[in-house]
Amino acid sequence: MDTHVETGDDGIDRAWWNEAVVYQIYPRSFNDSDGDGVGDLSGIVENVEYLDEVGIDAVWLSPVYESPGEDNGYDISDYRAIDNQYGEMADWETLLAELHDRDMRLIMDLVINHTADEHEWFQRSRAGEEPYDDYYIWREGNPEEPPNNWESIFGGPAWSYDAQREAWYLHVFDESQPDLNWRNPDVRREITDVIRWWHKKGTDGFRIDAASHISKTDGLPDGDPDTHPTGIAHYSHGPRLDAYLDELHERTLGDGNVMTVAEMGHTTIEQATEYVAREGNGLDTVFQFDHVGIGDSPEDLFDPEASDEWDLTALKAIVTRQQTEIPWPAPFLGNHDLPRAVSLFGDDEQYHRESATLLATFLLTLRGTPFVYQGEEIGMTNVTFERLEEVEDVMTVSHVEEHDAEGVADSFEDVKGMVNYRSRDHSRTPMQWTDGTNAGFTEGDPWLKLNDNYREINVEAARADSNSVLDHYRDLIDLRHEWDVLVYGDYELLLPDHEQLYAYTRTLGEERALIVLNWSAEPATFESPVPTHDVDPVAGNYMDVPSAPDGTTFRPYEAAIYRD
Repeated sequence: MDTHVETGDDGIDRAWWNEAVVYQIYPRSFNDSDGDGVGDLSGIVENVEYLDEVGIDAVWLSPVYESPGEDNGYDISDYRAIDNQYGEMADWETLLAELHDRDMRLIMDLVINHTADEHEWFQRSRAGEEPYDDYYIWREGNPEEPPNNWESIFGGPAWSYDAQREAWYLHVFDESQPDLNWRNPDVRREITDVIRWWHKKGTDGFRIDAASHISKTDGLPDGDPDTHPTGIAHYSHGPRLDAYLDELHERTLGDGNVMTVAEMGHTTIEQATEYVAREGNGLDTVFQFDHVGIGDSPEDLFDPEASDEWDLTALKAIVTRQQTEIPWPAPFLGNHDLPRAVSLFGDDEQYHRESATLLATFLLTLRGTPFVYQGEEIGMTNVTFERLEEVEDVMTVSHVEEHDAEGVADSFEDVKGMVNYRSRDHSRTPMQWTDGTNAGFTEGDPWLKLNDNYREINVEAARADSNSVLDHYRDLIDLRHEWDVLVYGDYELLLPDHEQLYAYTRTLGEERALIVLNWSAEPATFESPVPTHDVDPVAGNYMDVPSAPDGTTFRPYEAAIYRD
C-alpha cells in the first residue's frame, strides 16, 4: 500500500483517495465540442462545472493517447501524445488545470500490458531491429501451428503470425494489441519513463490496465483446455508479477501523493487481498470483479441464458467478502467494459428511478473508494442493437465472428441475444445531456448509436427534477463527504439469507449507520437482528423515509439510511 497517508487527530489514517468519489469518463462518449461525432477533451472541459456540481473528487480518464483506435484507445501507439480526435496536449493541460482549480484530481489510464501494433516499438520489433527485437513476446515456428494453445480474452487464438518477421507474437487481447515482454529490463525502463513523464505533468494517479497479465509463465506451456479462456492460468498472475509491481513502485509510483488502482481481471478475492495488503507494490486498491460477473458462464461470458436470474444472497456473500477482507476496496457497479449497472442489477423499465437510486445508495455507502461510471448518475440503461453494423466493440465483434466460424450462427438474429446481453458498447453509447438533437452530445453524427430513451433520461431533465437519480447521487456524495462512518466504518452484513433485503451496518467508534435495501420489485418486511430503537432516518430514495426500520415493509427497490 502507498505510504503517503496521514493520521488525523481522530486516529484515522487518511489519504485523499480514501475520501474521494471517483468518476470515470470514457472520452469518446462524454461530450463532443467540435461536431465530428467523437467526444474530446474540450468537451470534458465544457462540463467540469457539471462534475463539480455532482460532487466528484477525482476523474479517471480512459485513454486519450495516440491510437489507431482498434480497441478505442486501449491500443496505444504513442504514450506521450494526445490522439488528435481528442485534441492536443494543451487541451489535456487545460482540463488538468480546470479540475485542480476545483480541488478535483485526475487519474490517467496506464496501459502497460500491451501496445498497439502501430507503435514504433512494435514496428521496429517486427523488423528485428535491436534493441526492440525483444520488446514483445515472439516465437518462431510453423506458420500453421501457434506456439501453444492459449486463447485470447477477446476470443480466438492468443497468437498471430507476422509475415515480416516470420514469427508468432502473443496478444492476450486483440491481435492489434501485442503483449510487451516484461522480462526485458529495457521494456520496464521505457514504462518507468512514461509514468515519470505523466506524473511530472501533474497526473494525480493511475488506473493500471490489465495489471494481472504483465507476467507470463516461464516457457509458455500449453494451457488446460477445460479452462476458459485456455491458457489464462499462464498469462495471468505470473511468477514475476510481484517483482514487477515492486519495481514500478520503487522507481515511480512511490514518488509523490499518487493514487494507484489496478484492474485485475481473473483475480480472486484472496489474491486481491494479498496485492492490496502487501507493502511496497504501490497498489492502493484493486478492482475485483466477482460481483459484476455474478451468474456468468465460465465457458462463455456472452451466454445470455447464464445470467437470466442472479441470486441476491450470492451477491451479498461476494460483496461482504470484498468489504471485510480487502484492506481498502474499490466498489464499482459499472465501467466501460460492462453493461449498464441499472440494466444488470436493477429494473430499467418499471422501477427505473427506484432501482437506479438504490444502486447509488449501495455504491456510496460501502467501505472503500467508490467509482461512478459516466451516465450512472442519471440512470443510463442498456441500448438494443438491431444489426451488427451498429456494434463497434472489438470484443463483441470477435465473439460474433467466432460463433460464425463455428457454424453456431447464420444471421445476426442468432447472436442478437448474446450481443445485447454482454456487449461493452452498452456502456459506451454517448452521454445523454439533453432531449435535443443527438442527446446534446454532438452536432455531427455520433460515432456510436444513441439510446432511444435519451428524450426521457438526460442531464437537463435530471437537473430540473428535485427527485431525480442525479439529485440522489449529489445528496449521497455530500453525505459521504460529511460522515466518516460511510468512508472508514467497519462493514457488517445483516440477514445474509434474505432473498429480497440487503441490509448492513457501518460502524466507526460509537457511530453506526444502518443501510436497508429492498433489492426486489415486491414489498419486503425488515425484521432487524440488531437493536434499532434509537436510529434516526437520514436519507432514502422515496419521498418519505420510514421513520423506524424494524417491522417496516419496504417498498419495491426502496433504499434507506439510518443513523444510530
